[in-house]
Amino acid sequence: MIANGTTLTVAGDSVGGNMAIAMVLMSAMRYGPCNHKLLLYYPVTNACFDTPSYYYFATNYYLYREGMKWFWQQYTDSMKARSQITASPLRAGIDCLKCFPPTMIINGQADVLRSEGEAFGERLRCAGVEVTALRVQGTIHDFVMLNALDQTNACRTAMDASTEWVNRKF
Repeated sequence: MIANGTTLTVAGDSVGGNMAIAMVLMSAMRYGPCNHKLLLYYPVTNACFDTPSYYYFATNYYLYREGMKWFWQQYTDSMKARSQITASPLRAGIDCLKCFPPTMIINGQADVLRSEGEAFGERLRCAGVEVTALRVQGTIHDFVMLNALDQTNACRTAMDASTEWVNRKF
């Protein structure tokens, strides 16, 4: 979370993006703190492994399809739990998403999570949420978190864009 005076920006990458989304949902359901912005880097938004990017990048990339299946198995093997909107927010109804603040979603091109991250952005737009989406070409999952990629054009572009977006007044 980034608190800036009276504003609160919630941010996360990958499963942290999933947790940031869940925090926004739970804040709305429980009349909790008002979130002013949501910043997501390649978020996990659905316990489903059949999107185009899951098939296209299933192997030979940093994060792979079987690896995500394993991560979900560690989280829960219950399909009922996986279908909850706090675990799979892409399944949330449009009315649940109307409470979301302006959101920025940054995805890497070569990432199994790309399709679900982009689909979540589209779902938010359908709910009337202001969404800024960026697909960074030629990069993998975790590209903003891996020290080895810190000085790449992909990481610097994502960091510059997200920093400018967070600091922009809405």
